[in-house]
Amino acid sequence: MNKSRWQSRRHGRRSHQQNPWFRLRDSEDRSDSRAAQPAHDSGHGDDESPSTSSGTAGTSSVPELPGFYFDPEKKRYFRLLPGHNNCNPLTKESIRQKEMESKRLRLLQEEDRQKKIARMGFNASSMLRKSQLGFLNVTNYCHLAHELRLSCMERKKVQIRSMDPSALASDRFNLILADTNSDRLFTVNDVKVGGSKYGIINLQSLKTPTLKVFMHENLYFTNRKVNSVCWASLNHLDSHILLCLMGLAETPGCATLLPASLFVNSHPAGIDRPGMLCSFRIPGAWSCAWSLNIQANNCFSTGLSRRVLLTNVVTGHRQSFGTNSDVLAQQFALMAPLLFNGCRSGEIFAIDLRCGNHGKGWKAARLFHDSAVTSVRILQDEQYLMASDMAGKVKLWDLRTTKCVRQYEGHVNEYAYLPLHVHEEEGILVAVGQDCYTRIWSLHDARLLRTIPSPYPASKADIPSVAFSSRLGGSRGAPGLLMAVGQDLYCYSYS
Repeated sequence: MNKSRWQSRRHGRRSHQQNPWFRLRDSEDRSDSRAAQPAHDSGHGDDESPSTSSGTAGTSSVPELPGFYFDPEKKRYFRLLPGHNNCNPLTKESIRQKEMESKRLRLLQEEDRQKKIARMGFNASSMLRKSQLGFLNVTNYCHLAHELRLSCMERKKVQIRSMDPSALASDRFNLILADTNSDRLFTVNDVKVGGSKYGIINLQSLKTPTLKVFMHENLYFTNRKVNSVCWASLNHLDSHILLCLMGLAETPGCATLLPASLFVNSHPAGIDRPGMLCSFRIPGAWSCAWSLNIQANNCFSTGLSRRVLLTNVVTGHRQSFGTNSDVLAQQFALMAPLLFNGCRSGEIFAIDLRCGNHGKGWKAARLFHDSAVTSVRILQDEQYLMASDMAGKVKLWDLRTTKCVRQYEGHVNEYAYLPLHVHEEEGILVAVGQDCYTRIWSLHDARLLRTIPSPYPASKADIPSVAFSSRLGGSRGAPGLLMAVGQDLYCYSYS
């Protein structure tokens, strides 16, 4: 009798272990017991990039069931319906967006509540003491001082005034671009009726504590997509804006040279010239760049599909260079007569402007990424080049050895055209990811200094556009970061 009872108890325990629902409940109990234990600090990694999985770190031990989603708050599984003809609010995409939004709100609260320090153990008093003792030279002291100020930047909303206040409430910022002296900000806004319009914001009135600016608009707008924008120096420094417009239906693409004098009071004092308004028909233009090199004076370049087109604005002379891929990013060197190009194939090559388009010697340098290159930036000594691609890789290349010497981790990109902002004076690199997070790295050791969440919920239509400068508003301006997202403009200024 005792033997039969022992066998029945053994059989019950065995069936209890073989039942998948019992195993599931045991795993939940084990995960609850693990969650009750104190968690270790994960450092910056937990706060510097949003979650990309359907679960969280606390539920990593819970087994994944096909067609089910485990809710860590309710500690139970929910069924994911196919969602063909029925309305299914519970999908993996909606779950991921919910997690990203909760994390964004948490980071915004943390930024408002406390200041983050980029490097542990460094504050103003300790850096000054180490500098006095000779442990820090002037260069390192300046770099660490900039990092400390970056960690203390506070977000404030900028009040924008305009002749048409109703347009400010409906038009959305697409991109912003500061000029060389950082006293003007060129803007491209998506209008509600469709298309885009342009404006220039005067930053000279950007003073704390009341941050107020005025937007000068014009009557020119386009119903075509703006692929690329850069400031052009034709009559004087930053006298024009070069826009690269995509073709629409039977209308071909074009590169438009728009005078800044069309915007009221936007040109420098003492210079009152009508400027030059011209447009060049260019099919399928992806990128553009203006040359400040004396050997390519009054010239601009456009990156086309499998071709680079160099155009002289004054004479109208053109040179064409054939490529094997679409050219998505361009920049002219200042001292050397070189034009650097980033392609969809991942290739980065330089065009020697002295050789012309005849022969095989016009390619001066070749670098390779594993994905489409979206931005190239040449450093001041023109011995290094920064490049980013659609795989989220940001690399610093040595042009003398054609080798990658440094890589900046954390950038997020899958398919978007996202620019890089290099500021050697402050020793930082700024980039906005497709996840709508703005990241700031140390240019010298690739350390991620700060991750700024977007004031708006993350979406493909609301990726922020930023502009950083050590002199916002001109020579007497204060350092800071401008962020345009939605209908709003924010300023992250040094405290």
